[in-house]
Amino acid sequence: MSGDPTREAGRGALAAAGCYLAWGLFPIYWKQLASVDATELIAHRHVWSLVFVLAVMASTRGLAGLGAAVRDPVALRWHLLSGVLLTLNWLVYVWGVNHGHVLETSLGYFLVPLVNVALGRLVLHERLRRLQWLAIGFAVAGVTLLLIGLGRLPWIALSLAATFGLYGLLRKKSPLGPLTGLGLETLLLFPAALGFIVWQQWTGGGALGRVGPGQHVMLIAAGVVTAVPLLLFAFGARRIRLSTLGLLQYIAPTVQFCLGVLLYHEPFSRERAAAFALIWCGLALYTADNLLAQRPVSRA
Repeated sequence: MSGDPTREAGRGALAAAGCYLAWGLFPIYWKQLASVDATELIAHRHVWSLVFVLAVMASTRGLAGLGAAVRDPVALRWHLLSGVLLTLNWLVYVWGVNHGHVLETSLGYFLVPLVNVALGRLVLHERLRRLQWLAIGFAVAGVTLLLIGLGRLPWIALSLAATFGLYGLLRKKSPLGPLTGLGLETLLLFPAALGFIVWQQWTGGGALGRVGPGQHVMLIAAGVVTAVPLLLFAFGARRIRLSTLGLLQYIAPTVQFCLGVLLYHEPFSRERAAAFALIWCGLALYTADNLLAQRPVSRA
């Protein structure tokens, strides 16, 4: 990272905002591929993402950096783990969207900032301030109310929040740049993804040759469509404060929430509304705490 810090922070904020807006609109894209098994969709995403990333790296002379990362055992371990977390996150997300749970997927991403606070306490041993504890308390109350209202554990929301929170933590610690890191993640998982696609085609359940022309294009384009926001996310995360990143990431679940209610007309009962309200209260406290914590720094 080089150049004027203010300019770099501005570029990082724009990149992160663009990433979250794209993620918020993704349910529209995945709904068009609802006839394809979610696991196969994610496998195609990996394969075509790698093709796109390698093409970009070749054009920017970044393949040498990827080669060095492949020979680094530490980078291999970190990015294999982050790649698995991202794969699980996308698998749960796509399955949830295509099975009528857009609202619950939005809830998962609303919970991510509060999961980040909890990870800071549990993993990094950070001391939590009073408002942060209170924010986590509201989130726990909201999830509990949702559990009572749904009669089941909101596993989609909790899985999305946990996997993406851990992914963000690993990418923040990674010494690799956004493009090299994404390239290494997709490269490590490429054999499994390609093997699954070949097996699906061999057994007659594969999407290639079975879906329409438009869906073929969308399958192949899934690599570009999902890789670009990830690059924007990694670019932004390395240039802006976590507090700023935490505020911007409300964009994606807000857009998803609006899609679930207004476009897909998913049921929004009183219990679900109350649960969301409690979690939004927790987010408001989290935001207020971040702003208050930044005041002394700004004055200094």
